[in-house]
Amino acid sequence: MLLSFRMLLMSLHFVAAGILGVLLGLCRPFNPDNSRLCARLYAWPSKWILGYKLKAEVGPLMDKPQSCVVIANHQSNYDLFVFGNVVPPRTVCIGKKSLKWVPLFGQLFWLSGNVLIDRGNARKARQSMLTTTRTLQEKDTSIWVFPEGTRNLGKSLLAFKKGAFQMAITAGVPIVPVCVSTYSQHLKLNRWHSADILIRSLPAIPTTGLTQDDLPQLMELCRQQMHECIEAMDRELLAQQNLRLPARAARKATASNPNV
Repeated sequence: MLLSFRMLLMSLHFVAAGILGVLLGLCRPFNPDNSRLCARLYAWPSKWILGYKLKAEVGPLMDKPQSCVVIANHQSNYDLFVFGNVVPPRTVCIGKKSLKWVPLFGQLFWLSGNVLIDRGNARKARQSMLTTTRTLQEKDTSIWVFPEGTRNLGKSLLAFKKGAFQMAITAGVPIVPVCVSTYSQHLKLNRWHSADILIRSLPAIPTTGLTQDDLPQLMELCRQQMHECIEAMDRELLAQQNLRLPARAARKATASNPNV
């Protein structure tokens, strides 16, 4: 019952946020800060609707250089509502061209200045990446990328694709990794408190002086740091959960036997 109610509210919220986001985009089309504002439109109400508790430790992300490449792990469609809480100013996202046809959200995504890439056309994809690289160099705008390229469904990090790292090296801007704990397999939407989620950003990794020959080492460094961060956050959440279990058991025992 609770799950069905939440899904109904999320559907209504998705439409309402889409309408407001499109109106914002029409008022100031392609402004790179539209992405942050629209992300908040989706994320803030959904935190209450979905019933999760979020702790964000994102100092390096909020103190990022004016232009950088932000890389994050990609678990599920709920990432929009989770990462939307921490998108920094003047940060746009790269998405697949098919998003353009999602009613309201696709138009919002386009008007927010985000980059749509046709992954089925190598020439157009390269041209889009070149345009994005110039944006990093000339417009004090950051790019948010999911380097896995697809959802990992809450399992181990998938292999990273090269695009984000090629952009960072070519533009000479740092990379800021952002990690979210493994939540998609533990999200219990039929409970009032559905999950505890951690988001943590890591210190910026400079690319100044690097060449494309350094690409494999840079990718491995970023992936290893993110992997270790995600594992550490998962251990922290598990430890917190184990500490709460005895307290819950005691409350249940008291409730079942008030004479205790």
